[in-house]
Amino acid sequence: MIVVIDFGSQYNQLIARRVRECRVFCQIEPPGIDIDTIKSLKPDGIILSGGPSSIYEKNSPKVDTAIFDLGIPVLGICYGMQFMVDTLGGTVKKATKREYGFAELNVKKPESLFEKIDQSTTCWMSHGDSISKLPKGFSITASTDNTPVAAAENVKKNLYGLQFHPEVEHTPKGKQMLRNFLFNVCGCKRNWNMKTFAKESIQQIKDAVGDKKVILGLSGGVDSSVTAVLIHQAIGKHLTCIFVDNGLLRLNEAAKLKIMLKQHLKINIRFVNASKLFLDALDGVTDPEKKRKIIGKIFMDVFDAEAKKIKGADFLAQGTLYPDIIESQSAFGGPTSIIKSHHNVGGLPKKMKLKLIEPLKYLFKDEVRILGKTLGMPEELIWRQPFPGPGLGIRIIGEITRKRLTVLRKVDDILIEEIKAHGYYKKLWQSFAVLLPIKSVGVMGDKRTYENIVAIRAVTSKDAMTADWARLPHKLLAKISNRIINEVNGVNRVAYDISSKPPSTIEWE
Repeated sequence: MIVVIDFGSQYNQLIARRVRECRVFCQIEPPGIDIDTIKSLKPDGIILSGGPSSIYEKNSPKVDTAIFDLGIPVLGICYGMQFMVDTLGGTVKKATKREYGFAELNVKKPESLFEKIDQSTTCWMSHGDSISKLPKGFSITASTDNTPVAAAENVKKNLYGLQFHPEVEHTPKGKQMLRNFLFNVCGCKRNWNMKTFAKESIQQIKDAVGDKKVILGLSGGVDSSVTAVLIHQAIGKHLTCIFVDNGLLRLNEAAKLKIMLKQHLKINIRFVNASKLFLDALDGVTDPEKKRKIIGKIFMDVFDAEAKKIKGADFLAQGTLYPDIIESQSAFGGPTSIIKSHHNVGGLPKKMKLKLIEPLKYLFKDEVRILGKTLGMPEELIWRQPFPGPGLGIRIIGEITRKRLTVLRKVDDILIEEIKAHGYYKKLWQSFAVLLPIKSVGVMGDKRTYENIVAIRAVTSKDAMTADWARLPHKLLAKISNRIINEVNGVNRVAYDISSKPPSTIEWE
């Protein structure tokens, strides 16, 4: 495995993805991780990420410098390289000329990280500091016109540094450089895949749970469904799934899911209708974070009540994914910015005496789908588009009312129906409608109207960490708009969201 130390880079998740694409397991840890914990993980290599700080700043992030004495290969990227250089006696200074964007990399030593790399190649730079002096034992392996020390190494100590970012697409040979580090330097094997993950996870769940019972919040989405199947294969009848109707589901979703889940998942499932509880608590609430926290709290309260009905239930399982943790908890306490709160991240209420099981917490969505297929799950469940835990509560901007929910449900149903009919459902990461808190003037049947505006959001993505708006055909968009305005009372205008993530998020709230 490989450990990535999070110094706050926006590209941390890309580093993890690139390593996993090579079938090597990888996880991100904060710079505050102690050396004994690193040793216990038994990594084959360590990658120090980039970050927005300067090494000479007072509160710049630092990891235990003992990592350089473990004999384990270490690769420093951008800030990670500067931290390595500064720690080992080199000098890092503010660059006379900053370097952002594409740069021509001149390889001086076509070995180690640069094996199979042309002498001249393109790389992506993003730094305002530069290395003016290398530590003893290091040599320059690549440079650019603006950055004399673009790459360096100390082969005897297994220490390597890249001032540029090999993990991004803008460095065409970056994947090869990372492969060279993994296989030529670290000696990793290509033995991590969903079959091995499933086997190891099932055994870990068995060891952790024993003869106790687990309850799981089952939403019908791919994350919770895969979690359910994985845990069921580990402990069988000791798992009880609870489906909570929070009143924020899509049109007829509770009824449809009840049929589908019972048909495909031969698991003990309890269905709880708590919609009134949720909607009453959300009455008059408009702040998105308050919405999420209210929904999360009630969700856990419902679970607490259900848990008391199940004797011997010591564990609560959740379908938390890696992006949820990265976005909600600053990459386990690292310096990465918190983007938003996720309802299933952040721990359990103290009054709930349940231990948490999150078997998917180190996986990205595409990996979860592969795991679902490995576990023999039906395509219908595996390819369901992501639906947020807070449901339509965060797709209604402003106050949530039963009337507004009815409008949005009808709009969303038309959208999904057309997306599926035109063969785009599996091609898109997500496609959904948002009800805006404003109205606009329209004309229908020669009469003036003053009705709601809905926005359509459709994006492509691999893991939700980054996303781009989908270039849907104008003919399809026209049909969607026409149907919504003609078939949904209370809507007279449809807008299409053409923003990417970043700078926007996928969901509006």
